[in-house]
Amino acid sequence: MSSTVYLTAEGLQKLKDDLHHAKTVERPKISQDIAEARAQGDLSENAEYDAAKEAQGLLEARIAKLETTVANARVVNEDEVDASKARILSNVRVMNKKANKEATYTLVAAQEADLKQNRISVESPIGKALLGQEVGDVVSVKVPAGTVQFEILDITR
Repeated sequence: MSSTVYLTAEGLQKLKDDLHHAKTVERPKISQDIAEARAQGDLSENAEYDAAKEAQGLLEARIAKLETTVANARVVNEDEVDASKARILSNVRVMNKKANKEATYTLVAAQEADLKQNRISVESPIGKALLGQEVGDVVSVKVPAGTVQFEILDITR
């Protein structure tokens, strides 16, 4: 049973493009690699054939996962995101109480997470802790370095 994945329109398009590329470019290339390896003769000791078949299995698993994600995706309209609480697509400005540093995170689906752009997954420990919280709330998050407390300073769309 698959669960709904909430994405931005750009995030969904990126997944669709990745799926299209996998099906139209990568799949035919692997098929060609298998055919070339098969043409070399004895398949029982053919490393190229084994490698191509393994690559095909990995690609097909990736395609299946992408198809499931795209099928279960729902586009979130950023204009409808309630800014009173931290929700998916909210920009949450926090104060790390331990380090005494401010940071702003955008809460996104796991497929759109990119720490370099401060886009964190709602499935990550920090993302889970921030979800549903309001300005002024203080949340404790267990991270590999220990427990960190964040005070929510601002929430915007």
